[in-house]
Amino acid sequence: MSELRKILVANRGEIASRIIRSAHDSNLSAVAIYTNSDKDSPYVKEADEAVRIGTSYLDSEAIIKAAKETGSQAIHPGYGFLSENPDFPLMIKKKGLLWIGPSSEAIRAMGDKIEAKKYAKLANLPILPSVKTEKSASKIGFPLLIKAAAGGGGKGMRVVYKQKHLKDAIRLAKQEAKNAFGDERIFIERYVESSRHIEVQILGDKQGNIIHLGERECSIQRRHQKIIEEAPSVRLTAI
Repeated sequence: MSELRKILVANRGEIASRIIRSAHDSNLSAVAIYTNSDKDSPYVKEADEAVRIGTSYLDSEAIIKAAKETGSQAIHPGYGFLSENPDFPLMIKKKGLLWIGPSSEAIRAMGDKIEAKKYAKLANLPILPSVKTEKSASKIGFPLLIKAAAGGGGKGMRVVYKQKHLKDAIRLAKQEAKNAFGDERIFIERYVESSRHIEVQILGDKQGNIIHLGERECSIQRRHQKIIEEAPSVRLTAI
């Protein structure tokens, strides 16, 4: 492919604005997409070109069509929407465009907690003991945390303190996961009370360059969903 000159931003709002500004800082033209409700949004005016794509930011075919029609060479997904769909990068590459984001394989692994735990184990990282069935749960010991394999936002999660509550908790977690993510798979792991939720942001490119952007304290939660993220974490000591 020739030198990168133009990208399409497959997102909206504040994140689209940030990507457009970064593109301009890199001497790249940026194409925005919008639905009728966003036609007067600031990010649409900040872009060099803008294409109406209908009613949904999840219409992958319409987005790829807009990229081809505007002569964009690459698509940046931002976050949310199609950024976590492992099939989207494959569709983009099939049309001869560049995908600015993780590989399809990486997205698939990150989006599946069961697969993610396998990768963590292969990397010799410490992980909590877990099982996939009610029958095996007694091997771990209570309290237990039932987790949906897919998705996030605290959906499909249940804490269980006693054996007699386990069956119903699994049923409810599966139902909630299926309704939220279309995937009822769950796994069961040891529940650690009064724990901290710390995340580390990393950024890598296809040349193998990787940097970290520090840690975030995400322990203030409601129903297993983060409310506040604080960086850096005051709970960690400096290395």
